[in-house]
Amino acid sequence: MYYIDLAVTGISFGCMYAMMSVGLTLVYGLLRILHVAHAAVFALGAYVTVLVANATGSIGLGFLAAIIVTPLFGMAIYRLLYEPLLKYRPDVPMIASVGLLVLMQDAFRIVFGEQGITFHSNNLAFATYNFSGVTVSAVQIAIVVAAAVVFTGLHLFTTRTRIGIGWRATVSKPQIAASFGIDPIKVRYLNFAVGSALAAIAGGLVALMNNLVDPGIGFVVSYKALAIIVLGGLGSVRGTLIASLVLGLVESYGTIFIGAWLDRDAIAFLALIVLLMIRPQGFTGARTA
Repeated sequence: MYYIDLAVTGISFGCMYAMMSVGLTLVYGLLRILHVAHAAVFALGAYVTVLVANATGSIGLGFLAAIIVTPLFGMAIYRLLYEPLLKYRPDVPMIASVGLLVLMQDAFRIVFGEQGITFHSNNLAFATYNFSGVTVSAVQIAIVVAAAVVFTGLHLFTTRTRIGIGWRATVSKPQIAASFGIDPIKVRYLNFAVGSALAAIAGGLVALMNNLVDPGIGFVVSYKALAIIVLGGLGSVRGTLIASLVLGLVESYGTIFIGAWLDRDAIAFLALIVLLMIRPQGFTGARTA
């Protein structure tokens, strides 16, 4: 049963990484920019969730507020930061994105303090359930269910709605999509809105899991997310989902064999390095000669 417990933990972490990483994949797929400031959106979502939950006594309202606030922030990042820099080399907006991340982390530190904030009431962090000897926490269930609902909804949106199909067409064939009257600017705003909402959900769930939000909450997760989108094949949502789940499982089971020497995050980065050495083109990338 211990190995099944580890699988549950790995899948829950993988789902959280996926919600964080898909936003990066969406931006890269459309603009070919590494959206490093996505980690700031992740942290903002976590802070908004905790602040609103503490003010209203409802964690659900906290998540709802985060899902409303972060898309607006994400679209503002595109309009004020990226759009004026798209005429330059891709590394220019990436550097600006790093600067925004550092600025936001310092702002969180000044406003909320170095130690961060916690939920006043967070029963989910301590609730557990036992299924035939397998122990599952309420937060793990929430993460997996949220990921299943979000990605199912995203799939239906991009395959069954006119807006979603236009979105996919703009990402894969921008010139053809424009010739059919699809506005690429609106698609970009939609990209940042959806990706930011996913990051907000992931940030709020990590805040629930740790019962703490501090200024550096997005740092380690963002590093993993950047490596995940490379491992998944840059711009591939399917590859990102596969890479996220693989990473979650590898770092979970890795704690058995090398946990005495390396912590969970170190195991994850070691696994990413090894996987990228074996398959540098990513899980869904084509092998080049």
